[in-house]
Amino acid sequence: MKTFLQKAKACRQTIATMDGKTKNSILNEMADALVANSKLIVTENQKDMDAGKKLKLDTALLDRLLLDDKRILAMANSLREIAVLKDPVGRVLDGWVNDDNLRIEKVSVPIGVVGVIYESRPNVTSDVAALCFKSGNVAILKGGKEAEHSNQVIAKVLQEVLLKNDLPKEIISLLPDASREGVAKLIKEDAYVDLIVPRGGEALIKFISKNSSVPVVKHDKGLCHTYIHRDASQAKAISIALNAKCQRPGVCNAMETLILDESIAKILLPGLYKSFVDRGTKLKGCAKTREYIFVDLASNEDFNTEYLANELNIKIVSGIEEAMAHITKYGSGHSEAIITENYGAAEKFMNAIDAACVYVNASTRFTDGGVFGFGAEVGISTNKLHARGPMGVNELTTYKFKIYGNGQIR
Repeated sequence: MKTFLQKAKACRQTIATMDGKTKNSILNEMADALVANSKLIVTENQKDMDAGKKLKLDTALLDRLLLDDKRILAMANSLREIAVLKDPVGRVLDGWVNDDNLRIEKVSVPIGVVGVIYESRPNVTSDVAALCFKSGNVAILKGGKEAEHSNQVIAKVLQEVLLKNDLPKEIISLLPDASREGVAKLIKEDAYVDLIVPRGGEALIKFISKNSSVPVVKHDKGLCHTYIHRDASQAKAISIALNAKCQRPGVCNAMETLILDESIAKILLPGLYKSFVDRGTKLKGCAKTREYIFVDLASNEDFNTEYLANELNIKIVSGIEEAMAHITKYGSGHSEAIITENYGAAEKFMNAIDAACVYVNASTRFTDGGVFGFGAEVGISTNKLHARGPMGVNELTTYKFKIYGNGQIR
């Protein structure tokens, strides 16, 4: 582990000082290489799919694991989108001349060596590698065991492009010891690693947060809510709620609990119930919900569960105060939405709700680095420091002060 990390750290200056034009050219080469190696990647991915089926992984997990020509092309396009982004390194964030006539500049710089620990989706390997590369960071990647063959072949394709450009392959590498013990060692190596980004299950996040001596930016669970206010447009409410839950249930920005005002429950619930049942959604509701529609009773544990499946809780509230109290109690700080035509209610919700992304009259499914214009994302940070929400290239930089003098002494 130490030898591996020493090699990774030795690459920091090479990638940190690379000019933007060169980085962009290499990213485009990596995109071309992914497409050129589609057949090989699909073959290796099938090994993971076959193993996943034998292990009886659920449908949502298998969907996240699958790679085909279309998804590989999307991975390549993501790299091309990252290449055209403005270089995040070397931005002058602030500047001034002080009383001693020193010219001071606050300038963005790479973080250094970034370890990213994730599960399931092998496209994360190329996305995160590209984001780290664009932002001048060395990437140490640790994917899930279920995607082992896929991650290895993707990393190898990217490393071959680095070698072709006379760059050390350790700029992008997979953690050689992918066991729990290997992760436990990695997160203690603060002499070599500057940041750990865990994204995945609750147990993984808790373990890393508790045990890491390296700074951590958590990408915790997405317990997202959509609140239908009494002044909502019925058409918007139904359309947005269905999208937030059913468009892709197994992702962190999907809605897990639908909240609606009691004054409109009798009007909206029958239509919502039919629409969700038609889409195969398993519904649970509070006691008040069960007065209007036939569903299982939702417990406190249900309201605290990230289903990542086509399951949904329904909560009826007296008004906006109770809705916000419910979100405050159960929300994970990821994405929350209010559906309303009432400007005052919208602003009250937007200002009061403590989450990375807060929406008015739109689906929580938009919380995504690509949608936000970042090309891709390392993940959705539920931290408040130093990054929050979709974590793109700018969030993979820190800053330093450059001070220009002319012989001044203190």
